[in-house]
Amino acid sequence: MSDVSQTPDTQTAPKTRLRSPLGEFRRRMAKEKLALFTGGILLLMLVAALTAPFYMPYGPNSYDYANTLAGPSLKHWAGTDEFGRDIFTRLLFGAQLSLYIGFVSVSIGAVVGVVLGLMAGFYGRWLDAVIMRICDVLFAFPGILLAIGIIAILGPGLDNVIIAVATFSVPAFARIVRSGTLALKQSTYVEAARAAGASNNIIMFRHILPGTMGSVIVYFTMRIGSSILTAASLSFMGLGVEPSTAEWGAMLAAGREYLLAGAWYLTFFPGLAIFVTVLCFNVLGDGLRDALDPKLSEA
Repeated sequence: MSDVSQTPDTQTAPKTRLRSPLGEFRRRMAKEKLALFTGGILLLMLVAALTAPFYMPYGPNSYDYANTLAGPSLKHWAGTDEFGRDIFTRLLFGAQLSLYIGFVSVSIGAVVGVVLGLMAGFYGRWLDAVIMRICDVLFAFPGILLAIGIIAILGPGLDNVIIAVATFSVPAFARIVRSGTLALKQSTYVEAARAAGASNNIIMFRHILPGTMGSVIVYFTMRIGSSILTAASLSFMGLGVEPSTAEWGAMLAAGREYLLAGAWYLTFFPGLAIFVTVLCFNVLGDGLRDALDPKLSEA
């Protein structure tokens, strides 16, 4: 005799598997094939640049006066410059410097800009007006012109280039975070945190800041490419690092004097390195934007 106390419907409804935010990001990012490809190129470039001292047969300043202005060959893949230095080796060491300038300068600009944007959007009133007017003044100058002005005051050099590039990155980050803060500070969870007695700093950095990080990450990635281009432009004009330094802009500036002599490779390969790097960062940033914004991706 069957047990009549058993419920007639013993089947349970299928459980819906909830994706974590990280898992959802991975799913969307997996669809961005071009962004993943460019990210792989940047990773390969970074690894090759960092490990160059261990496998390259030449140093960035290894002079060979008997082999000057030699064209690309199996011995020197990108040729040699006017001092016989291997261009491919200098490109790899230049990648170290260019990526360092781009990452550090944008990081400094992001930290300062995020803090200013949070304060402007959260507190508002006169503080918002002062911070935004300062940003408007910085926005009034083209980025490269502002960088040239800062270098003219501080003088050329690696540290001053980083300061100059970081300065014109601040207002953009401040505006991005301010707009996100204005949209989030009236949210229900923020009001609940305020009602629970959370301090302003906790509300800003623990509850509001994470909601703005998607836009910050996207702009941070794209800004690295433009910062590398700006730093190379400053070096090309003689306002950046020392001319003898293995840096892409400085290599372009030195190579232009030998274009009429047929040494096209002195400028072609550094220019190609700048072009590919900036393009990869822009494409990667565009892919991150699509992956981080649900409105731009398929559910």
